Amino acid sequence: QVELVESGGGSVHTGGSLRLSCAASGVTARRYCMGWFRQAPGKEREVVATIYVGGGSTYYADSVKGRFTISQDNAKNRLSLQMNNLKPDDTAMYYCAADGGFCTGRSWYPRNYWGQGTQVTVSS
Repeated sequence: QVELVESGGGSVHTGGSLRLSCAASGVTARRYCMGWFRQAPGKEREVVATIYVGGGSTYYADSVKGRFTISQDNAKNRLSLQMNNLKPDDTAMYYCAADGGFCTGRSWYPRNYWGQGTQVTVSS
């Protein structure tokens, strides 16, 4: 049973930084897609960044390019999201997710594995 547990959320001011982490357990596949989604109140859940574990290719939503960096540590089964120059529009619940198969950019929506989420709040 795959389990994803996020940590690292919090509250910062505009321009601040946060680093989110996702600890994955129960993963046996060598190649799969992992990523981060976010959902703000009243808005749909959207993919923020993905990484193809085993290959390394990444995807970023246009709204976070140049500010966010997704990375993986296979030895520790950990996924991270470094968020710099945060803006109030980045305020949302952030979710770690994983699924077999390839990452498909903005259309990726895993059906199987989700974390519980961690809140990020950016104030002006």
